[in-house]
Amino acid sequence: MNLLACYGGSFDPVHLGHLAVARAVRDALAAEVALLPAADPPHKTATHATAAQRVRMLELAIAGEAGLRVDARELERDGPSYSVETLRLLRAQEGPRRPIAWVVGGDSLMQLDTWHDWRRLFAHGHVLAVARPGVPLDEADIARRAPEVQRELDGRRRAPRALVDSPAGGFAVLDLPRLRPESSTELRRRIAAGGDWEAMLPVPVAGFIRDCRLYGYTEP
Repeated sequence: MNLLACYGGSFDPVHLGHLAVARAVRDALAAEVALLPAADPPHKTATHATAAQRVRMLELAIAGEAGLRVDARELERDGPSYSVETLRLLRAQEGPRRPIAWVVGGDSLMQLDTWHDWRRLFAHGHVLAVARPGVPLDEADIARRAPEVQRELDGRRRAPRALVDSPAGGFAVLDLPRLRPESSTELRRRIAAGGDWEAMLPVPVAGFIRDCRLYGYTEP
């Protein structure tokens, strides 16, 4: 049974850096990757594009990509998009045996103890942290920057490919092969300012932003 890797975020807009993470997880772990746009991310400001627009951009970004799919379940319920609740629902849907991992970036890992009911994540799935080149996520670094998180991770760490051996409860770090420059915040700033932005996005997503005049886009 292959790993289901759940990659949540605002995706406002989805960019090539997001796709690089999804592809790296898929390719390194032979995983099915579900991209879950958040309706109301508790740790971020309000989104700029509508839920329907963000879903459509994701669909355009991964069209024809084997092993990647969009899961819009967080947009179908009211209230904040708590990861633990999404993971609980996914576990109920997938059954008790399928390996499931929640994908987080290194910065998010260091703030994991601020997430709602964060320890319960491990009851429903694994946590897979994606590490940027040059940004270590070893035990000593996590203990220094997020001691409460490291205490919960003690005894849970395993090799990324070993996550498939059990349904839940583990922690692994997957190193990205190269540093990506893309940022949704920077993209929105460039679009509004009329700067260079299209090369940071999949071509169909850039076209959608132009057509819908998103993020303050105006014709040059």
